[in-house]
Amino acid sequence: MSDDLTARQDLTEERLAHLLRAVEDLSDLAAAQAARIERLEAQVARLKHSEAARQEDGGGGVILGDERPPHW
Repeated sequence: MSDDLTARQDLTEERLAHLLRAVEDLSDLAAAQAARIERLEAQVARLKHSEAARQEDGGGGVILGDERPPHW
């Protein structure tokens, strides 16, 4: 009985070690993804700002009626 109990305890400890490693890996992955999301959000904010500035400066033209766009 003692050998069976020891074997089950060893198996439980092994499973626990694997679960702890998986949790640590997932935590690292979540932290890396959060950092990447922050960088991407900052990049999108910069792009929005530069596009708004470009449109304010008159860079965004509006085609009226049957005018051809400049690339034609």
